[in-house]
Amino acid sequence: MFAGYEEKFDWQSHAGFANDSYDKSGMAVDRLNVAQRSAAMSKIARKNTRPELVVRRAAHALGLRFRLHRRDLPGTPDLVFPRLRKALFVHGCFWHRHEGCRLAYNPRSNREFWEAKFARNVARDARVLTELREAGWDAEVIWECETRQPDMLPSKLKALIGGRA
Repeated sequence: MFAGYEEKFDWQSHAGFANDSYDKSGMAVDRLNVAQRSAAMSKIARKNTRPELVVRRAAHALGLRFRLHRRDLPGTPDLVFPRLRKALFVHGCFWHRHEGCRLAYNPRSNREFWEAKFARNVARDARVLTELREAGWDAEVIWECETRQPDMLPSKLKALIGGRA
């Protein structure tokens, strides 16, 4: 990746500098310490995210009425259509591993942690969808990348919700 760069740069004299962007192998180095990274990650929203708001606006524009974040249902779906017994989750492609999506990349540092975390997320998502379906609900997922195509979203919602839309 950095052909010829190694001879011109003394890696040992710069080891541990906070402003270094890459380590000797060319991997990105986190510019934040562990406490700063933890604080930043803890601020990632669980609800009312931008993709969720886009889906809510599109559903409302179609004349659909819904409830938000029903805690009495498995997984606390993002949008719930009680009369239709439909539940929608708006999943982030990165966190919920949208297969084949460019947004579902794998972090290059701390790989074991991330692989375990993503495996738990995917297993929980599958379990929640199964529990909802066993309880008589039709549960569907809209992916973050799908919310970036505003022209396609209404037709996707109509297909998922069915009759009423």
